[in-house]
Amino acid sequence: MMSKEVEVLSSKSEENEEQHNHGHKHNHSHNHDVTNVKTINLVITMLLNFIITLFEVVGGLYARSLSLVSDGLHNFSDGVAIIISYIALKLSKRDNNENKTFGYKRSSILAAFINSSVLMVISVFLFKEAYNKFFNPEPINGKMVIIIAVVGLIANTLGAYLLHKGSEEDMNIKASYLHLLSDALSSVAVIIGGAMIYYFNIYWIDPLLTVCISLYVLIESFKIMKDAVNILMQGTPENIDINKVVNVIKEFKDVQDVHHVHLWALDEKNINFEAHINIDDMLVSETKELYNKIEEELHEHFEINHVTLQFENNCCKDVGIIKKSRLA
Repeated sequence: MMSKEVEVLSSKSEENEEQHNHGHKHNHSHNHDVTNVKTINLVITMLLNFIITLFEVVGGLYARSLSLVSDGLHNFSDGVAIIISYIALKLSKRDNNENKTFGYKRSSILAAFINSSVLMVISVFLFKEAYNKFFNPEPINGKMVIIIAVVGLIANTLGAYLLHKGSEEDMNIKASYLHLLSDALSSVAVIIGGAMIYYFNIYWIDPLLTVCISLYVLIESFKIMKDAVNILMQGTPENIDINKVVNVIKEFKDVQDVHHVHLWALDEKNINFEAHINIDDMLVSETKELYNKIEEELHEHFEINHVTLQFENNCCKDVGIIKKSRLA
């Protein structure tokens, strides 16, 4: 029998598409309400951060406390991060179009990359300032440090609470949530440091706290940046073994081999998979049934929700799972 290629370009069969559309209509109002709650929480948290920034930076300069200024700068970066998060959240809801066939879903990933980059730069700057403070300590108003840090703790805790739920399903909001959580923790440290300064005149505790706060933020920011870069570079999601995906497909009796595989995440929620599959001789109508079965298995085992398969017969033998790039 002559070799044949059947391309299944739709990610859903007509039957599955109908079910998907029904579910989409049913959940549309719920998703819309969730988005509105996220937006309101982001705006409230943004305002809180800019108010606390003003208090901590002005108060830190007056009290000569670098740890308080560093806490204020982190709050300022949080406010900017939340503005970016707000814009990204709005963009990600735009429909797909001819210029952006995947839509604007990656805007939140790009925002997370920018946010984490800014925090890393600020952390390095504060390391430098803390180094200078170690060798050139100055008298610090411990009482003022405690008062302002308590206000910062209350505001940051409230902001982190508002963003906690959304952080579980959105990398961008998670970045903002981690910013606020780190600031809340740093406010606790600054309060303790202020007490040590006020009662015991231990001024070196101030730059030490600055280093600890900045180190924590630097590590957390690096983790977010690493995940964001992997998605932007269309890397395989870290929680999925591509060989296991291929093995699941090979378990179907009509499949001979799987090759030219691509597996990537569009964002945290949308994982895409495409591949060429050599199959035994079968009619076009039969490939549709096989396609649906494969799609169901991949979604069940790996939560892959967008599948594109090209069925072939006696084509591309022994080329391997990944297609190698050819030199120009």
